[in-house]
Amino acid sequence: MEPIINFFAAGGTAATLVAIALAVALGLALGRVKIKSFSLGVTNVLFVGIALSAMGLAVDHRLVFLMRDLGLVLFIFAIGLQTGPSFFAGFRRGGLRLNLLAVAIVVLGAVTALLLAVVGGESFDVMAGVYSGAITSTPGMSAAQQAASGAGMASADIIANGYAVSYPIGVVGPIVCCILIRNICHVRLDNEPVASAAAEKGGATTDASAVGKSVAVLFVGLLLGVALGSIELPVGMKVPMKLGLAGGPLVVAILMGHFGTRVGWIDNSVTSGVAMQMVREMGIALFLASVGLSAGGSFVQTISGGGYVWVVYAVVIALLPLLVVGLFARRRLNLDFYSLMGLAGGATTDTPALAYANSVANNPSNCLPSASYAAVYPLTVFMRIFTAQVMVMMAV
Repeated sequence: MEPIINFFAAGGTAATLVAIALAVALGLALGRVKIKSFSLGVTNVLFVGIALSAMGLAVDHRLVFLMRDLGLVLFIFAIGLQTGPSFFAGFRRGGLRLNLLAVAIVVLGAVTALLLAVVGGESFDVMAGVYSGAITSTPGMSAAQQAASGAGMASADIIANGYAVSYPIGVVGPIVCCILIRNICHVRLDNEPVASAAAEKGGATTDASAVGKSVAVLFVGLLLGVALGSIELPVGMKVPMKLGLAGGPLVVAILMGHFGTRVGWIDNSVTSGVAMQMVREMGIALFLASVGLSAGGSFVQTISGGGYVWVVYAVVIALLPLLVVGLFARRRLNLDFYSLMGLAGGATTDTPALAYANSVANNPSNCLPSASYAAVYPLTVFMRIFTAQVMVMMAV
């Protein structure tokens, strides 16, 4: 037993990789357990990672952050590529309405955070960190920190702590909201419309040539996507906007999936083949395990140090806007439940929520959750960055 304890206590590369693999394996195993047909699925990987970290498991945080970012870009790219063939047709049908709903969610979330700051006596800059975590916006948190530093404020570390505490809440918030809306509105999935990407020539295959083609497309796309995400876009704010490691690969993958299938460069064996589905699932598992392992220690320490009130704030920020707008969209606008789940994930930049939506769809070819997520994601990223900076500036 002692050699095992010493192995994990060292926190080296090998121990970190074993910890990530352990979090993924245990999380996916728990994801198969259903209580009255309900399961969080792959999201359980996050909670196993938090538990392992809270138990004192030492990890190499640089490696964890690398695996986190790698998992994120793999998942997002696979989603974009699978969505690409039908994205623009779906966007023309309901993109404007979805983006207006996303704007409503963002604005209501920001207003809720400001009201909580006033009522709870919190400073607006600290609340910017809690707000960013509650909607899983890493770019928003980073922008808030840079805005605070630029204004000569000493709250950058506190902003990061607020983000770390509220982030796990932000991951599960949209999932909880989707579950609540499904029960409140008595949604029956067998009555919901399903939109599938049109099959391209060649058909889905799993032979070596298809896998090789998928790998080539993946790495070319990641190269272009990361490059695009790194471009600074001056939009008149203190911190230039960037699409980042999520937005850049998403945009490139959608364009590749859309135009590539039309000119014959790629076909359905790439966009919807088994290889790309495996990349998608592996990516989200790596991302969630890494987030849990990196956040668990600070999560417990901050809560024990009195930061539990931030958890309460995060719950309100994560749930209230999505419930209000989601119920309106479902009951008044008759938005289908699959698109509603994608909207909830996209409006909070929450990739695990999209993974959950895809698992509920229970059909890899059902593109509605991914299409609505991708439709609102770019505007949401911009608005989350902007609102986080506004909160910090209000504290000056």
